Amino acid sequence: MALAPKLQARQGQQLAMTPQLQQAIKLLQLSNIELSAFVEEQLESNPLLERGTGEENRRGEDLQKDAAQQHNAATDTVSHGEASSQMDVPDHAVSPDATAADVGGTVDWSRNNSGGSFNGSSDYDPAANTAADITLSEHLTGQLAMLRLSQKDKLIADYMLGQVDEAGYFRSDVAEISDNLGVSISRVNTILLQLQTLEPTGVFARDLAECLRLQLRENGELDAPMQALLDNLAMLAKHDLAKLAKVCGVKVDGLKDMVARLRNLSPKPGMAYGGTMAQAVEPDVFIRETPQGGWAVELNSDTLPRVLLNQRYYNEIASASDNNTQAREFISECHANANWLVKSLDQRARTILKVASEIVKQQDGFFAYGVDHMRPLKLKDVADAIEMHESTVSRVTSNKFMHTPRGLYELKYFFTAAIPSMDGGEGHSAESVRNKIKILISEETEKTVKSDDKIVTLLQAQGVDIARHTVAKYRESMNIPSSVERRRMFKHGM
Repeated sequence: MALAPKLQARQGQQLAMTPQLQQAIKLLQLSNIELSAFVEEQLESNPLLERGTGEENRRGEDLQKDAAQQHNAATDTVSHGEASSQMDVPDHAVSPDATAADVGGTVDWSRNNSGGSFNGSSDYDPAANTAADITLSEHLTGQLAMLRLSQKDKLIADYMLGQVDEAGYFRSDVAEISDNLGVSISRVNTILLQLQTLEPTGVFARDLAECLRLQLRENGELDAPMQALLDNLAMLAKHDLAKLAKVCGVKVDGLKDMVARLRNLSPKPGMAYGGTMAQAVEPDVFIRETPQGGWAVELNSDTLPRVLLNQRYYNEIASASDNNTQAREFISECHANANWLVKSLDQRARTILKVASEIVKQQDGFFAYGVDHMRPLKLKDVADAIEMHESTVSRVTSNKFMHTPRGLYELKYFFTAAIPSMDGGEGHSAESVRNKIKILISEETEKTVKSDDKIVTLLQAQGVDIARHTVAKYRESMNIPSSVERRRMFKHGM
C-alpha cells in the first residue's frame, strides 16, 4: 500500500484555556488580601476601571433589597433547631442557587479597597509577594502529626494554633476555647500540654514564667529553687536579690548563677521564625444565628473589591479613535478586560457564598453543638450538592475564612474523613469511631482487656465496617497502648 499525504476532517471537544479563563480561575483561589492587590493593579493599568462611589454603593444596596423581596427572604438560613446528636440536616437548608442578595451579602462589587492587572498578558503570582522563610505557624503545623492526636483533637489543636502570637505565646483563654468549640476544659488543657511539647521549646506558654519553665524542664534544670525564682519574677524585676535569695533558699551568689541561666533562655521562642503569623485574617464569610433558630450566611462586603466600568469615558475614547487603529484596538481590549473583571468578581463572590452555605448546611451539628458533632464531609459532597466541579470547591476553600459564633475557621477546616457503615448507609465520622474505640477500652478491667481483633468484632456489631489495622492506627493515634501493654499496666496497678 502506497503512502501518501491526505487530509481528514475530525470532530472533537477541547477546553480552550483562554487568558481570561485562566485569570478567572486565579481570582477564585486568591485570598481577600491577594485579591485586593490584584484589583489595585488592574485599576492602575486599565483607564476604563474606577472605584465605586458612595452613590453607586447605595444604588447597589437598593437593588439588593429589591432582589431580596422578590425572593421573599432577606437572608439564606440553615435551621439547626431539628439537629440532633446524629447530626440530622433539616430539609429547609440553604439553596445552592442563592445569590449574595438573597443572603444579605453586599452584591455591589464597585467599591474598592484593592487592586490587580487583568490584561491577558499579565501573570500575577501571589507567591512573589510572600516571604520564603518558614513561619512559626508552618513550623508548628508540621509537627502536629508527631503528637498522634485523634482527628477531632487535631481540629481543636489547629484552632489553638491560631491563637499563638508571633512570639510563640498562647494568647487565648482555655475556658473561652472550651465554650467556642463545645468541648470540656480538661480536654483543652490536655491538648495544650501536648502542644507545649513542640519545638521550639517554650511555645504555647501562657506567660513568661511558663515559657522559661518549659525550657528549664527540657534542659533538666527545673529544681525547687529555680521554681521558686520563676514564681517570683516580679521580685527579680525589683532587684531585691537578698529577699529573693531567701525565698529561693539559696545564697545571693547562687541566685546570681540562677539568673544567669535564665538569661541564656529565650523569652520569645517564636521570634526565630517568620512573623507573618501575626498578620490579621479578614473573614470572607460571616455566619450568625438568627432569631428563628437558623444560620444566616453573609459575604463580608468589606473585603469585596468594588470596581466600575466607566462607559461614558469608553464612548468618548472610542469615538475619538475611529481613525487610529492601534488606539481603537487598545481601548477595545481594555473594555473587554474591564467587563470580564467585573463579571469574574461577581461570579467569585457568588461561588464562595454557594460553597459556604452548603458547608453550613452539611456541618449544622458543629455550629449548634460543637466539634464532636462534625459530620464526615468531602470536597466531592459539596461539589455534587451545588453542581460544581470538585476542583472549583477546592480552590474556593483555600485561603478563605468563615467567621462563626464559635470562632474564625478556614473553609477547609470543615472537611473530615468517613468510615463506611456495615449496612451501606451513611458513613460514620472517623472521630466518632475513635470515640467508640476509646470507650470500649476505658471499660476494660484486668480480666476483660480487648485485643484489636475483639474491638473490630464489637464495632462491626455496632454497624461500623472497619479493619483491624485501622483500629490499631486509631488506637495509636490516641496514644493508647496495645492489649499486651494494657494487661501489664493492670497487673502492676499503673
